Amino acid sequence: QVQLVESGGGLVQPGGSLRLSCAASGFIFREYNMAWFRQDPGKEREGVACISSSATSTYYDRNVEGRFTITRDDAESTVYLQMNGLKPEDPAVYYCAKQREVYNDYIGFLTRMYDYWGQGIQVTVSS
Repeated sequence: QVQLVESGGGLVQPGGSLRLSCAASGFIFREYNMAWFRQDPGKEREGVACISSSATSTYYDRNVEGRFTITRDDAESTVYLQMNGLKPEDPAVYYCAKQREVYNDYIGFLTRMYDYWGQGIQVTVSS
C-alpha cells in the first residue's frame, strides 16, 4: 500500500532552517509528481512546493519562493523540503502528497490532483 512518512520537523528560531523529508513506498516513486502542503488549525490546506516526476520543473507558493527548495531522490524514494529563513508565518503541519496520475503535466496545488497524503509533521517557529 502507498505510504508517505514525513520527518524532520520541530522547533526553530526565526531565520533558522529545517529540512523536511518524506519517505515514499508502495508505488513507483519516479513516475509521480510530488508536493508539500501545509495547514494551520482553522485554515485551509495550502500548497507550498511541487516537483515534477523528472525533477525538471518546480513550483512554489509566492510566500515561500526564494526561501524554500523542493528536491527529490528517486533512488531513495524521498522528497525533501529545505526551508531557510523561516518566518513567524511559516509554522504549520506540513504534509507531503503524491499526485494521482503518472507522468502528469500538472504542476500545482489543486488538492483533487493528489490522492495520497502523509500524516503530517509539525513545524514551529519561535524565539
